[in-house]
Amino acid sequence: MKDIHVLLLSYSSSNSLKKALTSLKFIRDRIRDVTVLEESNSSLGLSPTFVNQEIKYTKLINEDLGVSLNEYIQKLTFEYVLFLCDQDCINSNIKEIRLELYGNHYVMTYPYIIKGKVIQKPLLVKTSFLKEANFFSKYQVPFKEAVLPSWLSKLNKSYIITVRGDFISQTGKNNTRHMMQKLNFIEKYQYESEPDGNSPSISVILSNYNMANYVGIAINSCLLQSNSPEKILIIDDGSTDNSYEELGKWKGYPLVELYKQENKGKAKALNNLIPYIETEFVVELDADDWFDPDAFLIIKKHLKNLPDNVGVLYGNLRNWMQITPDNVKYKGIKKGKPISNKNELLSYLLPVGPRIYRTSSLKQNNGFPITKFEDGRMYEDVSILNDLLKKNRLLYRDFTVYNVRAHELSITKKNHSNWSDFIKYLD
Repeated sequence: MKDIHVLLLSYSSSNSLKKALTSLKFIRDRIRDVTVLEESNSSLGLSPTFVNQEIKYTKLINEDLGVSLNEYIQKLTFEYVLFLCDQDCINSNIKEIRLELYGNHYVMTYPYIIKGKVIQKPLLVKTSFLKEANFFSKYQVPFKEAVLPSWLSKLNKSYIITVRGDFISQTGKNNTRHMMQKLNFIEKYQYESEPDGNSPSISVILSNYNMANYVGIAINSCLLQSNSPEKILIIDDGSTDNSYEELGKWKGYPLVELYKQENKGKAKALNNLIPYIETEFVVELDADDWFDPDAFLIIKKHLKNLPDNVGVLYGNLRNWMQITPDNVKYKGIKKGKPISNKNELLSYLLPVGPRIYRTSSLKQNNGFPITKFEDGRMYEDVSILNDLLKKNRLLYRDFTVYNVRAHELSITKKNHSNWSDFIKYLD
């Protein structure tokens, strides 16, 4: 019975693709169609036939794997879709696996193991289920390798059955430092929720200005958490791109509250959100950055026994460089260090982050100060930390849950010669 449509995704070389196609001989009696989804600049085209049937080569829509999958799957009519990704191929042990899904099992996964990491990958999925459970687009996950794992993470675990066995081989394994960091991130999608009623409550505040290509990733990183924040407060600061349209896609989510204002700068935008904060703590997220999937689990553990005189908790930053419109490259971790006075703050290799504010301290300060320098439009993070240092401690802890994206629109201290002018306005 030919009831499987095979989708081959993200193959980076003709050799690995050829081996994957050849390996399909082990389940040829089940395969009805084979489709290779490839990037627009790819030239992987091999023999157009496999076991006397045509292989379809389809280009990604706008280099977006998630959107392309969603659209292509709607056209499929066979019962199952079988996924194979770059470097993966089937071996003869597949004959020992029953490629069937019954009852409320809609997804079959297998463990991909590399350097002790175990990443669950989808293998066989009911087509009818796929048509209802869409994948995230490139504007909602930080890199294409996260598309399938993030999709798995949002599914009811009772829908998934994991099969073990040595039935998937790899033509090679990408264990570069760059890829291992991506896999470190992806592995965290699999962490189970750990509800703890004794943990302090925490919200997210996010101000967006012309970050339409990135802000969805930031928001979704708050939703794809093993331990969610209580609320996500978002304000658009008079964007002139299609940001508000992108933000509107998240308006129906229970945790999300969306606001907008005319362009007045980040400090004023964040101040407009402060009256809506009802939690004990609040963390600031830049619209072009994102959290690890276990960020709030880790943050809440650090907040649990936080001394009362601490106004801000902060840690380390994981840095990425936007190398193409569709891909980021890992650049390393910037370790934080203790800050106890103004001089240490101003000599800090900014930014300080992630910045987790005690809500009462933030409100007692009347929010972010609007300095005379540029009407508070720049270095609002330094201004508020300088204010809070006068009455509160800033506490550094060694944890890394926050990802910073460097790109052509990034604004940092080193990009502005007027940093020296700014510090003249700090008292």
